[in-house]
Amino acid sequence: MRRHQRRESRRIEVSESWPEITRFTAEWLGHALSTVGADRAAAEEAIGRLYGLLGKPPPEFVWIGSPGAVGEVLEPSPVTLRSDGKWPLASRIATLISDMRQGLDAYLGHLDLSEVDRAVRVPLRETVRTGVADRIRAELTTGYGLYWYGQQDADWVAHYELCQQILGVQYDQDDAERLLLLAQIVQSCGWWWPRDTVCVIAERPLALRTAEGKLHSDSGPALLYPDGWAVHCWRGARVPAWVIENPTVEAIAAESNIEVRRCAIEHLGWPNYIEQAGLRLIDRADDPGNPGCELRLYEDRPQWKTRILLAVNGSAERDGTRRWYGLRVPPWFDDPLEAAGWSYGLTAHQYSRLLRRT
Repeated sequence: MRRHQRRESRRIEVSESWPEITRFTAEWLGHALSTVGADRAAAEEAIGRLYGLLGKPPPEFVWIGSPGAVGEVLEPSPVTLRSDGKWPLASRIATLISDMRQGLDAYLGHLDLSEVDRAVRVPLRETVRTGVADRIRAELTTGYGLYWYGQQDADWVAHYELCQQILGVQYDQDDAERLLLLAQIVQSCGWWWPRDTVCVIAERPLALRTAEGKLHSDSGPALLYPDGWAVHCWRGARVPAWVIENPTVEAIAAESNIEVRRCAIEHLGWPNYIEQAGLRLIDRADDPGNPGCELRLYEDRPQWKTRILLAVNGSAERDGTRRWYGLRVPPWFDDPLEAAGWSYGLTAHQYSRLLRRT
């Protein structure tokens, strides 16, 4: 195990570097969300050199059209010791990368990088790892052992690269070499599954659409790959294709999943849904927590045994508009103010005294 000398913690002054940091972050976010075809030669060279660091020759490379196609070329492979007592190559690569990250962290451990983390690492992780990679992983059949996210490993690779290139941190030569190879992979391909003699690599998507850091598209798949594998998402939630491509009141009525129904109604628009579904208006009232707007209480479909409170969002959207939204409330409410108060844990009287709600 390598040992690194402990150094006194010091704060990195990054104010003069912000233009470079902003440019660098945008560049790496572009790699993570890229829909440009893979640079196969660059990806194969970098992965082949990783194999070489473990004393292995370059593998046979098998390219697939999407992460979803991995089951067509690989058998499920739990991570276990082989009969010869050795760990499979994927585990050895995992150890190689883990050792590298521990080494790089040792070089950064004495630095106060809180500003950089808030501005760079955290937003990248939320968009790339949580918003995209975790959503893809949820779609995959488990049991294919260790693999890496390729372009969507940009969140942590960019962090180490930024510290080296922008902040001037000097890494150990071996760790720097490994980081360079991983950066090349991020910039050249999608997900990859290394095995002893073969490495499966997925192409990048043809389309990757996000909104506010989450997979989202209101006109087609949020993710679409060259082989046709697609994922439809509404503000980060996985939904069937009809929710995006053809939301109708009939399809909504037939849907048993309440979250899918909510997404479909939001796409259709709550006022449109209520009108097209022919829901009966019970009562309406001025919204004291949202001056100039009103609350509307409607009957819901009988099988759901709820009512719908229609209200205007207290906060403006990014384009400055104020969106209508629906909230399902218990069926015994006849007064919109009582229903609105209930949603905040208040009585109608208490809600009526609100100066402003969000």
